[in-house]
Amino acid sequence: MSSDRPGGLPVVNAKTPAVLVLPGPVSRDEVAGLCAAVRALLEGGGQRVVVCDVGGLAPPGLGAVDLLARLELTARRAGGRIRLRDPAPALLALLDLVGLRFQVEGQAEEGEPALGVEETVETGDPAL
Repeated sequence: MSSDRPGGLPVVNAKTPAVLVLPGPVSRDEVAGLCAAVRALLEGGGQRVVVCDVGGLAPPGLGAVDLLARLELTARRAGGRIRLRDPAPALLALLDLVGLRFQVEGQAEEGEPALGVEETVETGDPAL
């Protein structure tokens, strides 16, 4: 049986974003390696989004905020962005407090209606 794909390489669906699981707590020495991982995922796989599973980042603190800010900056420089998976409410509150906004997995992107919501047009509405 012949295949065009080299053996041992996983098949990656281009529509499915890569997932980076962030263990907690993350030391300052680990930040550079995680940023390099985000960069590699975005540049090597043709991805535009890396999902960061932050469920293990407990308790949330300024170290987690610094890490996520650096990961987002790295992603933006590589032409992409990060999306958070399973953030604790306290982490979201802390990010909001410092003015950082991240897309959270399962939430609609800015400017798009929430999933399952359909827009309707009233017949008497003028055309835009």
